[in-house]
Amino acid sequence: MKEVRIGIIGIGNMGSTHAENIKKGEIPGLILTAVADRKESRREWVRANLGEEVVIFLEGEELIASGLCDAVLVATPHYQHPGLVISAFHHGLHALCEKPAGVYTKQVREMNEEAEKHNLVFAMMFNQRTNPVYKKMQELVEGKSLGEIKRVNWIITDWYRTQAYYDSGDWRATWDGEGGGVLLNQCPHNLDLLQWICGMPKEVQAFCHNGKWHNIEVEDDVTAYFTLENGATGVFITSTGDAPGTNRFEITLEKGKLVSEEGKLTLYELAVNEREYCFTATEGFKRPEGAYRELDITGENSQHIGVLKAFAARILSGTPLIADGREGIQGLMLSNAMHLSSWLNKPVTLPIDEELFLEELNKRREASARKENVKEITFDTKGSYGSKNGN
Repeated sequence: MKEVRIGIIGIGNMGSTHAENIKKGEIPGLILTAVADRKESRREWVRANLGEEVVIFLEGEELIASGLCDAVLVATPHYQHPGLVISAFHHGLHALCEKPAGVYTKQVREMNEEAEKHNLVFAMMFNQRTNPVYKKMQELVEGKSLGEIKRVNWIITDWYRTQAYYDSGDWRATWDGEGGGVLLNQCPHNLDLLQWICGMPKEVQAFCHNGKWHNIEVEDDVTAYFTLENGATGVFITSTGDAPGTNRFEITLEKGKLVSEEGKLTLYELAVNEREYCFTATEGFKRPEGAYRELDITGENSQHIGVLKAFAARILSGTPLIADGREGIQGLMLSNAMHLSSWLNKPVTLPIDEELFLEELNKRREASARKENVKEITFDTKGSYGSKNGN
């Protein structure tokens, strides 16, 4: 195989961006042969912008069964992700799934189990893993040169969204259509990075505020406290209602502190391990010596194009992916834990009780209201990611 024929299911905000990048030749070895979308307005956009050679379908299942593709990119509303990926595997197609992997871990676990049965490439669109700042943080934490993690703080409130954004689709910001708010739409990237860099928490207590800043039924403001396996604690704060917002990610370790903010990575490195210093120092107030320095960050922040390039290259030559599709369940487990903790108003341990989560989610789906005053818009996503810290 010299080229990978790809079909995109869902030509909304992200699907259309991926389609344009592929059509422009940004991804070597990848050609767009088909798209599917249930909305006539989006199919019209395809006819006007992608050329006659791209075959258009109404349903993703039709595209999958068409024989026109070697791979699919699933960019539909979240509940549909696992089912379409599983169908792709059944038809012998490679699959790249937009975030999140799904709405609840039970359905994603089924998707992962199906992936194990097929010798096919399965990837997640975790484009923030291409950001060299986060790659450096992961390298330093995993390498243990700074010792063990003691504390984590991430305030990520620059996901600002207007009411017009939430009113742009009948599925958006509803329990039955989207399955959640900021945790499931904007923050899958951050939750993935949190567990990728720091490891999975073992316990979470969260406070999710539904419709605090917008007329929506799902959460747009979250504060969570978590504990890592080694006993280190952390706080995760996010919102789509802050302007200006903040993106500051701090990891305090035994021999220093990493701070990611404004596209820079700063290290305060101690001369000695604080745990050793604490119990050997003879002075009561003197802090261990150290110094700040901005770390040199090298490498391309290739974002979505980088993930697509790695996906195509994996199929054609077996080179590594940015993120294996099976890893999508990790950040979703953390998201589900935050929701469940808030719903039950108590801490929850990970892995969560998947049946209990689904039961609680279904209660909210049954009470989900039909949206009125929908003004369908497909937004240009350029500039909403890849700048500064890559959001």
